[in-house]
Amino acid sequence: MTRSKSPLVLVAVLILAALAGVGYLLAGKGGGSHPKAAATSTSTAASTSGTSGTSGTSSAPKPSAPKSTAPPSAAAGTWVPADPALADVCRTKLPSQAQDTLGLIAKNGPYPYSRDGIVFENRESRLPKKSDGYYHEFTVVTPGSNDRGTRRVVTGGSGEQYWSADHYATFQEIDPRC
Repeated sequence: MTRSKSPLVLVAVLILAALAGVGYLLAGKGGGSHPKAAATSTSTAASTSGTSGTSGTSSAPKPSAPKSTAPPSAAAGTWVPADPALADVCRTKLPSQAQDTLGLIAKNGPYPYSRDGIVFENRESRLPKKSDGYYHEFTVVTPGSNDRGTRRVVTGGSGEQYWSADHYATFQEIDPRC
């Protein structure tokens, strides 16, 4: 090998090493030093630790995270959206009635409407595709409305929460950190 090709080989080796390191971090094997990798492995552990080997036939919805109204902890600072394609909305920017509904969800009820907690079927596929029964819907009281109105919170089985002000035409994922 000639001396002129030696720097090219060195650059190629450095690029490959950098790509391997990035791949290692994105695969969640970086020892938790990368926030996105840490959040992914944390959410995976949380979703699998609560299973008891049943097929999920329970009709009661699972409470969504966070369960506390206390300020988010450092671990909550690593929140990663379930679907980066959806717009995010800060929990504190939602109408007070939506915040009330989120509080009821965290306490697992009681809910003001008999249809609260039923399975949301995601027929239009506006939320990430999941298995049947993964999503549950909850009414957000609409002042002045004679019925349930158009506002809803939809929760996912892994704790994610979505806001819809227009009866599922659009969704925003609720960011629990703010």
